[in-house]
Amino acid sequence: MTAPQRLPETSRLRATQWPMVLGLTLLWLLLWGTPTPANVVTGVLVALLVVLVFPLPPVEKQAHLHPLGILRFAVRFALDLAVSSWRINRYILAPGRPRCAVLAVKMRCPGDLMLTVTAVAVTAVPGSTVLEVDRRSGTLYLHVLGGESEDELARARRDALRLETRVVEAFGTAADVTAIRASEAAEEVFGRWR
Repeated sequence: MTAPQRLPETSRLRATQWPMVLGLTLLWLLLWGTPTPANVVTGVLVALLVVLVFPLPPVEKQAHLHPLGILRFAVRFALDLAVSSWRINRYILAPGRPRCAVLAVKMRCPGDLMLTVTAVAVTAVPGSTVLEVDRRSGTLYLHVLGGESEDELARARRDALRLETRVVEAFGTAADVTAIRASEAAEEVFGRWR
């Protein structure tokens, strides 16, 4: 499990909170409707007060953008959308009601950011929805359409893990990518464990 890298407390406001201060100031100006100097000054003061009283944890060290990984993720995600839509149509047009299942899929890189992005991506693909996220164990509980056989359940589990791999290769830190690759290498040698 990768832990977020913490910045020293003295640099938290400087490094991670200024975009939030700017956004809150713009929101303040939109609420008041007129960008007068008094509204700008009070907006900045209110935004600073909010950021100091309710600081956000730093996220900047939890993610790194990998352009080739992002391209791979986007292309494969578009393919996943098309294939899943075709599967959904097949289930809808088939006689009878499709069976559904709830799967527990333990993620290999359960950091907060990677877990969140993976959960959002899994939910965006038709036919699967994240019902619950267990942060401590790094487990996603998925509702999947078409759970008639063990093969289909195994496919749904593999699809979620492959999506996690692509998310980590697109947005993960070096430690996240190393953890995913080590896990995949171990699976090739020893097989999938539960």
